[in-house]
Amino acid sequence: MNLSYAENQTSIKEFILLGFVNIKQGKSFFFILFLTMYTICLLGNSLIIAVVLLNQTLHTPMYFFLGNLSFLDVCYISVTVPKMLADIWAEFPRISFMECAAQMYFLVTLVGTEGFLLASMALDRYFAICHPLNYTRLMNKWICLQIAAVSWICGFLNACLHTTLTFHLSYCQSNGISHFFCDIPPLLSISCSDTSVNEAALFTVGVFVGLSPFFFTLVSYAFILHAILSSQQKRQSHKAISTCISHLTVVILFYGSGIFTYFRPTSTYSLERDQLIGVLYNILTPTLNPLIYSLRNKEVKLAMKRLMMKEHSLFETRLFHNN
Repeated sequence: MNLSYAENQTSIKEFILLGFVNIKQGKSFFFILFLTMYTICLLGNSLIIAVVLLNQTLHTPMYFFLGNLSFLDVCYISVTVPKMLADIWAEFPRISFMECAAQMYFLVTLVGTEGFLLASMALDRYFAICHPLNYTRLMNKWICLQIAAVSWICGFLNACLHTTLTFHLSYCQSNGISHFFCDIPPLLSISCSDTSVNEAALFTVGVFVGLSPFFFTLVSYAFILHAILSSQQKRQSHKAISTCISHLTVVILFYGSGIFTYFRPTSTYSLERDQLIGVLYNILTPTLNPLIYSLRNKEVKLAMKRLMMKEHSLFETRLFHNN
């Protein structure tokens, strides 16, 4: 164990999350708001996972990646929101050194993985629309499993790097984190060590984990848009445009907030502004994802309706036999 890490362990045993400390009024409003969004996210994404698993017509690459995204969003929001709900009522919300490291590790893992999954969904739509004759060969079950596995592995490796670098810093001046949860920028801003290596790693690795999938997604949709506009089949074009708009909405929400959070110097960190952005990418995006996909996707809505009708029929049958 090196010296800086030993000092870190002895000088800082816990952090204080200052996100809610300066909020004197309206805590009940925030509690109800976050609890409602958390509930919507859990129910919406769980419903999508169930529909994809139970409906044979949705056992396609597109819905395989959508199921992965829904599972990720459930994990994503569960890493931070339960702790946030408890912290609203605490005078000085505390989190131990190791709990903070674990929270940041899983948060960064899921952020990185989501970027690759969104790019994978763009690749799937590109092959389906631009190369329909070769689609089943290019996006077979084995290839989809490999793409999903690589996405998750890249997310885990990215989190390992940043968590190790961040928690080997010294935090000898302050243990107050100006945020609702443990994340890289607010932790770097309170460290008394030189964070230049951390910032360089955040930018360099971020180009691969964040910007590369983002630009890949944009290029994929540029080709998709060209193919759609060139198509003579208006009905299929309308369906493709609807699916692409849903995906692009999620991409813009996710990358817009993520790039703002991680691709800038920690000297520009602002308490109020960055807390708002943190809520946007950590709570709002996973909450909206199932609503965007289900409300704009006829196949998902039809599968949900069939599933509910089936469950209702089973309930009536059981009730009849019991009587």
